[in-house]
Amino acid sequence: MTTYRAAVVRSAHGPVDIEAIPLRDPVGDEVAVAVTACGLCHSDVHFMHGTSGTDFPYVVGHEVTGTVTAVGPDATGTQVGDTVVVAPMVPCGQCRQCTGGRPAACAARLLRRPAIPLADGTPGTPVLGVGGLAERVLVPARNVVAIDPRVPPEIAALLGCGVPSGYGAAVNTAEVGAADDVAVIGCGAVGVAAIAGAAAAGAARIIAVDVNAGKLDMARKFGATDTVDAAAQDPAEAVRGLTGGRGVDVVLDAVGGPATFGVANGMRATGSRLVVVGAPRVGDEFALPLRGLFLTGGSIRVSIWGDCVAARDLPMLAARYLDGSLPLDEYLTGTFALADAARGYEQLLSGQVLRSVVVP
Repeated sequence: MTTYRAAVVRSAHGPVDIEAIPLRDPVGDEVAVAVTACGLCHSDVHFMHGTSGTDFPYVVGHEVTGTVTAVGPDATGTQVGDTVVVAPMVPCGQCRQCTGGRPAACAARLLRRPAIPLADGTPGTPVLGVGGLAERVLVPARNVVAIDPRVPPEIAALLGCGVPSGYGAAVNTAEVGAADDVAVIGCGAVGVAAIAGAAAAGAARIIAVDVNAGKLDMARKFGATDTVDAAAQDPAEAVRGLTGGRGVDVVLDAVGGPATFGVANGMRATGSRLVVVGAPRVGDEFALPLRGLFLTGGSIRVSIWGDCVAARDLPMLAARYLDGSLPLDEYLTGTFALADAARGYEQLLSGQVLRSVVVP
């Protein structure tokens, strides 16, 4: 094989085309991964629509699992045959933040890969440094984490982004505890994972907020104790009603953007933590009333990839799936062939699915 197939978007809102890309061997610390599954994520769509960047063409996809097929001469920590998940966020371990014990603040933790030359010579930008909606990816060895091969590929792919982003936002970023009342805004893939994380942390109450009644039903399966239909009632008022008027100790905004940030701020109790989990679009702004912020206290935090430690958290999530405590089979809506990836993204945007996966 001298080429491999990958999904490419060449312009904002352009078609998702499956193109043949020239194959090369891994060099340096790279490893080659034969992709067995790739999740379809809203973060891809932001790039596809030009709202998270304009470095077209994009090689899309970043929620990836597969099998290591080759390793570069400087690659360590993995070997041919390993079942791995690609982690798009791994601290460098060498900067002042990492050596100071603050790996979540590492400026180099987001995977940044060089452009992928397309068949016509045009440099393709890999989304989030991965470009994994493909038959094959090349990434640094430190960005692959071996997991139990008993986890089915369509489930393992979910561990690349949506599940750790939400679960980790509750457990790592918000540090949810047993005394906390928690609200999660947006019960898509990331929000449902945040609910699962809050439940695992033993939160006293978990309130799921969404405009889609079907997603609220799913939220209960992952641990929500209460639900708020934001299409039928004022969500901040409803959350305060469920908490005796005081608001919640933790608000996780799994949507992102000014509208939901305002709603989240309206749910906060004194001393609470508001965690921004969903990615805002370029240019999004919110005018924050500083006096109210000052009097409420607490904190506003940003959670990127759930502040996860890949080598610790991905095997843990895989183990929780295998022991039945994390019901990710419920999370999976369906699978598509690589040639049908565009249809999968259409279903994602329709709000009909929680998470679909492409199996090349």
